[in-house]
Amino acid sequence: MTTVFTADKPSANGMIFADGRPMTGEDYLALGVTSPRVELLDGSLLVTPNPTRAHQKIARHLANTLEANADPALLEVGDAVNVQLGPDRMVIPDVVVFAADDEVDDLIIDSTFVVLVCEIHSPSNATTDKVLKKHYYAVAGIPWYLMVDPEAGTFTLYQLAGSAYMEHSVTKVGEILRLTEPVIVDLDPATLLPD
Repeated sequence: MTTVFTADKPSANGMIFADGRPMTGEDYLALGVTSPRVELLDGSLLVTPNPTRAHQKIARHLANTLEANADPALLEVGDAVNVQLGPDRMVIPDVVVFAADDEVDDLIIDSTFVVLVCEIHSPSNATTDKVLKKHYYAVAGIPWYLMVDPEAGTFTLYQLAGSAYMEHSVTKVGEILRLTEPVIVDLDPATLLPD
């Protein structure tokens, strides 16, 4: 069955990009709640389907583990929260560790408060996480970036060095990732990844 848009039913593109200009951070916020995950990168929307149950389970377990070991007076942990990397860059990382501060907005966390972001790869977003977001997180000055690859069974931790990330460690199933910053915790891929 073919969908036909008629004059009384405009396309979503026509509603979102009515004037043909790139989207701003203000335009993005005006979208409100969206069903798929919608992020803004330099005027363009990045739309991905909602994560799978396995993806959500990894994110929840990882966030719970980090939160249980974080000093609540210093750090908060959230999953799938809005992070502003710049005026026209709004992303939704899988897990975020950020400074506990009264200045932190409930809707959007400014990247200046973020000390670690985590992205969990899925077939639809691996390149975005490995290249695009990795670059944007580094430019925003986020000190630590953890990439989880469930298919490979690896946790790759990057540390900011200047304006780019350097690989700090790769941890495989059967090994333990010992974090000393920003949270002191042992992460076990075998318990955090699905069987």
